[in-house]
Amino acid sequence: MRITLRPLVGLILAAALVPAGGTDSHAEPSRVLSIGGSITEIVYLLGEEDRLVAVDSTSLYPSAAQALPNVGYLRRLAVEPILALAPDLILAEGDAGPEAVMEQLDAAGIALVKTEHATDIPGVGRKIQAVASALGRQRDGERLAEEITSRAMTLSQEARARPNPPRVLFLLSVGKGAPLAAGRNTAAAGIIEAAGGVNAISGYEGYKPLSPEAAVLADPEILLVPNRTLEQMGGPAALLQRPEMAPTKAARSGRIVSVDGLLVFGFGPRIAEAISVLSAGFHPDTAPAKPQ
Repeated sequence: MRITLRPLVGLILAAALVPAGGTDSHAEPSRVLSIGGSITEIVYLLGEEDRLVAVDSTSLYPSAAQALPNVGYLRRLAVEPILALAPDLILAEGDAGPEAVMEQLDAAGIALVKTEHATDIPGVGRKIQAVASALGRQRDGERLAEEITSRAMTLSQEARARPNPPRVLFLLSVGKGAPLAAGRNTAAAGIIEAAGGVNAISGYEGYKPLSPEAAVLADPEILLVPNRTLEQMGGPAALLQRPEMAPTKAARSGRIVSVDGLLVFGFGPRIAEAISVLSAGFHPDTAPAKPQ
């Protein structure tokens, strides 16, 4: 059965979790499959990692999750390896798929909780609450969501109050062709804005291959790339010399911000740290905001 979760009211922190006396009682399910790096982080933060039977390939943090069986990339799942693990609950990011696979898992009678694909701070809170509720930890989820989103909001307000917000272009390598650039309503656009930047692409939604013309029109001051993408592109010098990049302000000034992709774009419980890291990259001449 598919459980459709609506945004919940009420938001809360790891330090506030009380292992005895103040938490909801543990309930079934006992064999949980986590699909999505931020979902796995939430499970560990709640102290429920002993229920996990497997994760997906984006579940890299904490490092202990990498020792669990792996069912592959969250957007290219297959039914058979998942059914072989006999999970009684699947917790999945909103963009997990393909959709046909999710429908088959649903039809197999496995409880399936698919969270929203968060692209802003309140969405992180709702995601935390959804996972916690599915694990029978609703009260802890509410406290944890409130604490995390409150800290992230404070840091975001400080970052957005800084003068001269830079125009930032997010790039993602998907092979030998043109890199993908993030438009509106993407995780990249959401975190850029939360950290005090301006997303350089506003003419479309989602991710599209970047043409030289679009790069010139965007004229970013900063190129934002995951560490892995920068490596795939041959390093900073190679990226700045690409025909799409060479005419831009970012190329002329050599401004690249390279980050841990899961931390910064995952919209998980480390959202405050992500904002702090990115804000420091956008505004290196000012004292970086730090999570409290």
